[in-house]
Amino acid sequence: MLLANKTAVIYGGGGAIGSAVARAFAREGAAVFLAGRTLSKLDSVASDIAAAGGTVEIAQVDALDEGSVENHANEVAAKAGSIDICLNAVGIDHIQGTPVMELSLDDYEYPVQVYTRTHFITSRAVARHMAKNGTGVILMLTTPAARMPGPGFMGHSVACAGIEAMTRHLAGELGSYGIRVNCIRPHMIPEAEAIGSHSQDVFRRVADRAGITTAQMLEGAAAGTLLKRLPTLSEVANTAVFLASDHAASMTGTVINLNSGVMLD
Repeated sequence: MLLANKTAVIYGGGGAIGSAVARAFAREGAAVFLAGRTLSKLDSVASDIAAAGGTVEIAQVDALDEGSVENHANEVAAKAGSIDICLNAVGIDHIQGTPVMELSLDDYEYPVQVYTRTHFITSRAVARHMAKNGTGVILMLTTPAARMPGPGFMGHSVACAGIEAMTRHLAGELGSYGIRVNCIRPHMIPEAEAIGSHSQDVFRRVADRAGITTAQMLEGAAAGTLLKRLPTLSEVANTAVFLASDHAASMTGTVINLNSGVMLD
């Protein structure tokens, strides 16, 4: 098992990506602590993990609230003895598909504020515990919008670029403590839309704005990649496992393209 004897905290653990990564971490031997605002979603994921023989606990945590995150991180560290891995998979419903000349300031600022805030809060909380043990892995999520031209996703693109900048900065600041920081950059994931995650509403609004169906939008997105297909939840989860494992022990400050070739580095 690649993550045996590791403790992993996943914020947004009830969402599409968070739950897929949680199951993969547990499968590889990690004790998984799921945090999120909706206990019913967390409970469903935890039940699957427990049924497969994994170790899991859930907690209601607002990942935008400093006190809530700090208290939870302290509790996990006290119970498990360490926090070895952290993934922030928090997702929010926000405006995309609106041209900048029609976009309100509030709609622009909302994803920038929320995504950079939650990643800062959660990374800082777990880093304090990882530094004590001289080891740890912090994983973030972004999208190709971080480096793509518009139109229609101004706030989203700035939020993603901010998360990638945070990845690089934290890697430089925390490396001396033995903490690695990496970011996964997947493209649209059809399964995330299909299971009703926050992506469902975002995808629908963008498709409506373009006058097409969500299925047509996803087909077009797939056609625009080099591989002519979009990534799967399993691929994202397995990439997270690799990055969290000792197989990636020399990888830090890296953004992993998992977008089927829609963007090249």
